[in-house]
Amino acid sequence: ARSTGTPSTKTRKSGVSAMRAVTFKITVPGFLIGRTFGKVTESALFGGLSGVRFGEVSEPALPGDDWVRLEIIKAGICGTDIGTLTFGSSPIMEPFGSFPAVLGHEILARVVETGKAARNVEVGQRVAVDPMISCTMRGFPGDARCPSCASGLHCTCWRMGDEGPLEVSGEPIQRGMTVGYHASLPGGWGERMLAHESQLFAVDDSVSDRTGVLIEPIAIGMHAVLGSRPFPDGPALVVGSGPIALGTIWSLRAAGFEGELIAQVKRAHEADLARALGASAIVSPGDEARQALIDTGAHGYKPIIGDEVYSGGGFPLIFDCVGSRESLEQSLRYAAARGRVVMLGCAAEISKLDLSLLWGRELDVKGFLGYGTEDWRGERKHTFQITHDLLVETGAPVEPMVTHEFALSDYREALSAAANRRASGSIKVLLDPNG
Repeated sequence: ARSTGTPSTKTRKSGVSAMRAVTFKITVPGFLIGRTFGKVTESALFGGLSGVRFGEVSEPALPGDDWVRLEIIKAGICGTDIGTLTFGSSPIMEPFGSFPAVLGHEILARVVETGKAARNVEVGQRVAVDPMISCTMRGFPGDARCPSCASGLHCTCWRMGDEGPLEVSGEPIQRGMTVGYHASLPGGWGERMLAHESQLFAVDDSVSDRTGVLIEPIAIGMHAVLGSRPFPDGPALVVGSGPIALGTIWSLRAAGFEGELIAQVKRAHEADLARALGASAIVSPGDEARQALIDTGAHGYKPIIGDEVYSGGGFPLIFDCVGSRESLEQSLRYAAARGRVVMLGCAAEISKLDLSLLWGRELDVKGFLGYGTEDWRGERKHTFQITHDLLVETGAPVEPMVTHEFALSDYREALSAAANRRASGSIKVLLDPNG
């Protein structure tokens, strides 16, 4: 792929030891303040009472000859970021991150410096960044890699809870599964960051900055879609209206799904996007969604206590891109016998979730995380590369997913817009360190 920028030298030293960035530090007092006052004032979540700060941080030197330095062009705010900052995420994943951290894992950047052993990138290139941390990045190359990393699925690296032999700024690389929640490796909510060359994918000149920064969230949907083949003959249902859900709709069509594709969304502008990206029909939660289920041949039955249940018909393929108790319950109820429910929403602790239909319908429930090496058109390719190439090939209208963009210094307003989608109308909110 061609890339914006004309590299003139192999390396370019930045000569900068500090940079501006948004950081997050988890503390017990911060947790108590956030959980106690977060519903009253956003200051307890994103402002002065929180662990979020904007200012100068140290910029590490390249930790190895196959590492590069990047200048951030744009970075997205993810629902996972909001869940972390509002303490809505499950503590079960806490051992697989390290703080304080420069946040941000949806990243479009430009290469400004390369180590002398880097071969796959050049100064001046625009690149999308795979933020998942592999054994190779931790300092375990070749045969020393864990089974997940050796198979190309580094998003489930066995060593994500451990320090590694690689040293960053004279210290062992800290634990963590993702850049952006990592004390050693700054994420995208800053002016610059480090990356191993294996994380980087050149972005074609035909791809706009706003589309390029969407490669990461769209690739999550693409990974789940490719992992759900062969596709069933019956209709598919995508629950959710955020970037992951919209990216899943596009990924289904781009990967060859030709059946009826129902998108369940809440707001008119999200419905317009879902149609543009390939949805056959749009339904709202509630009565419209129920009618779509009945149209598949399902029949409703009312138990003595509780909500309506169904038999016959149903959706053989459902993508839950929300991850709430309501969306999970709906997905289990709406699935056809022996159907597949694909979990993409970051479901955490779910109380009073009835799993009877999991065994009562012999359902296949499968979760997907991140991206990796896929089987695609007779080759083995990274999800990012497949996503990028299909975006170029199809000219997909994904850029309208970006509804808001803020300067890095306006991070509080950006986080508020991302956290309050109903009021702001946001789908994807970006931060621009050059804005």
